[in-house]
Amino acid sequence: MTNHWVDIKNADVVLIMGGNAAEAHPCGFKWVIEAKHHNKAKLVVVDPRFTRSAAMSDYYAPIRAGSDIAFLGGVLNYLLTNNKIQTEYVRSYTNAPFIVNEGFDFQDGLFSGYDEAKRRYSNESWGYEMGEDGYAKVDPTMEHPRCVLQVMKRHYSRYTPEQVSKITGTPVKQFLKVCEYIASTAQPGRAMTILYALGWTQHSQGSQIIRTGAIMQLLLGNVGIAGGGLNALRGHSNIQGLTDLGLLSNSLPGYLSLATDKEQDLETYYKPRALKPLRPNQMSYWQNYPKFFVSLQKAWWGDAATKENNWAFDYLPKIDKLYDVLQAFELMGQGKLNGYICQGFNPVGSFPNKKKIIAGLSKLKFLVTMDPLNTETSEFWKNFGESNDVDPSKIQTTVFRLPTTCFAEEDGSLSNSSRWLQWHWKGAEAPYECKPDIEIIADLFSRMKNLYLKDGGAFSDPITKLSWPYKIPHSPSAEELAKEFNGKALADIYDAKDPTKLILKAGEQVPGFGVLRDDGSTASGCWVYAGAWTQAGNQMARRDNADPYNIGQTLGWAWAWPANRRVLYNAASTDPKTGKPWNPALNLISWNGTAWTGSDIPDIRPDADPAEENRTQPFIMTSEGVARLFAPTGMAEGPLPEHYEPFESPFPVNPMHPKNPLARANPAARVFKGDMEAFGTAKDFPYVATSYRLTEHFHYWTKNVVSNAIIQPQQFVEIGEELAKAKGITNGDMVKVSSMRGFIKAKCLVTKRIPQLDCDGMKVDTVGLPNHWGFVGVAKPGFLVNTLTPFVGDANTQTPEFKSFLVNIERV
Repeated sequence: MTNHWVDIKNADVVLIMGGNAAEAHPCGFKWVIEAKHHNKAKLVVVDPRFTRSAAMSDYYAPIRAGSDIAFLGGVLNYLLTNNKIQTEYVRSYTNAPFIVNEGFDFQDGLFSGYDEAKRRYSNESWGYEMGEDGYAKVDPTMEHPRCVLQVMKRHYSRYTPEQVSKITGTPVKQFLKVCEYIASTAQPGRAMTILYALGWTQHSQGSQIIRTGAIMQLLLGNVGIAGGGLNALRGHSNIQGLTDLGLLSNSLPGYLSLATDKEQDLETYYKPRALKPLRPNQMSYWQNYPKFFVSLQKAWWGDAATKENNWAFDYLPKIDKLYDVLQAFELMGQGKLNGYICQGFNPVGSFPNKKKIIAGLSKLKFLVTMDPLNTETSEFWKNFGESNDVDPSKIQTTVFRLPTTCFAEEDGSLSNSSRWLQWHWKGAEAPYECKPDIEIIADLFSRMKNLYLKDGGAFSDPITKLSWPYKIPHSPSAEELAKEFNGKALADIYDAKDPTKLILKAGEQVPGFGVLRDDGSTASGCWVYAGAWTQAGNQMARRDNADPYNIGQTLGWAWAWPANRRVLYNAASTDPKTGKPWNPALNLISWNGTAWTGSDIPDIRPDADPAEENRTQPFIMTSEGVARLFAPTGMAEGPLPEHYEPFESPFPVNPMHPKNPLARANPAARVFKGDMEAFGTAKDFPYVATSYRLTEHFHYWTKNVVSNAIIQPQQFVEIGEELAKAKGITNGDMVKVSSMRGFIKAKCLVTKRIPQLDCDGMKVDTVGLPNHWGFVGVAKPGFLVNTLTPFVGDANTQTPEFKSFLVNIERV
């Protein structure tokens, strides 16, 4: 979230698209209701289904699953064509005036730099035109034909209401009505917030869907303001913490990244990460990357990380490719990965193409599951129902189950959608032999280290020299780890501007990331968490709900990263010339003539006077100092979002590029050799399927809870009345839903909630698949929905495409 849950109440318009907050986030949804009552806000829902969120909406529009970029691209065209943008915000706070390289091009669905053989782009032509002074050229009038705003106008002019309707199935009248609601927030003093979840993320172009939403909010001036933002609704409390602490395969804590195999020395590693400003006087805060990296290395390896050994840079692996979960199971299938530790994860139940997942697990020498409950993964070797995916007699995988505690049985912190780190305390003792994850991992590490010390091994230093300063080595406490990711001074720290002024004594907890150094004098396990446990104590445990400005800015409640800031980019909530809020009634920060003050922690250089020429801009993390409408780096498919069809689509071609087969689906998406042939076609599987959760379920946990099993007693699928009539299916019939990868059987719920769509004369029906049931737990056994889903991932995040694929449905 760029904003936070409570801040939703400040919105004038709430757009829920790619999510269903009323169903999947019922506690958080109360702030949407608060916005409707408190602020007379309008709730707009765009979804393939008429959801519980839609039932509370002021306006609902249907959409074909997988066509979100076409819809949002049409909104961008509407805003740009009708000048429904906040011009001064766009001019000052985005890269709209930046001039794009002359070599940049877009032809028939592909951007310049595409390599068909590698299914990959080179982004060299996507950059800005640079001046002799070393800075990017800009045109403040935003009229230069190659400035970002004009490039965008040309790019999205193709997304007419009629074209959008043909692709999405949204009637033109309803699409334009949504555009009107959205455009009403283009003026200062009005705000729209976007709430999305996995309905945007879990696509082969999910990152670009989210990017399109961000571009829309930037054009409207809705990023950095109270009641605005682009707000991801996390499905679990600690999903935010997972990415914060670097648990993705190419990540390090604090959104640092592992070196590639081409980055074998420290300076080469720093160069693309510690970016210099592209405009005068901009901060480009990632210039501080060495401070964050060195402090991380000191937290991990202590005295063994020295200037002489480049802060133990060589102790870190260098990656040749992304080793995400899709890659892991591809390697299992090839027999190149022999052991797998599965911690708090149920891939048999939650990763695509269950048959491929089970085939991979079947080739392992060993599998370790760490979970409070039994899962389908720990019993993958069992058959269920009629699928007969496995032959247990041929599986030699040894499975070890390590029962863990759950969050209520341990102390610790949770990082929620709002970036809030909230401390919680143990509510009950763990049953039987369950142990905290920390203790299990620490014990495994201690045993590995002792084996290296005893027997030696190739390059054992990263293991044997790892700092392990915990009071009980085999069981570090949550408090110790929290203090470690906050960080401390390893030597006396003096003010950078006044070398005589002592600001921190050796051994003291750092107050924030601003004091971190690249000379080895500070340690911090996660720089964005610096400030969470200071010398004053555990800031995450604070429970002061005082709201002096009465707009939901409770800075004394828990602690939010970074720097306890509640609304990111909040300096963009002010007029660029005066520093006064666009909306004085919702004052996040403002310039008082000498400093920035307000209800939030300023997201800008503290002394950045608005009257200063080329003053520091709000988006301090980018080298431009402004937000990116056009992304010259960072996106695998191109600098601007473009509509591509899901890999399984009712359309044989991309309606935007009917003559170019390379541009039918995402040309840079993650597809492995052999999986391309496993995609189904509309000839055999004529219906669009999408998966989702129900309020009565919490992921797969509640299959083990009797009361939940009672209120949702049996697996079901949903179809609309038109499809039911065409297939001769009545409410309550048992049906078989099949895809190219397998089938499931379940009861059928015939509903008015799923409309049939007209996509350029083609009738498109949707099959809704609630995702929960499986073959373990106390709930009545059911089929796993991911039996049906394709093995393809987003090009940037490798997130699988669970929200749009093709199936057939028949009455059993």
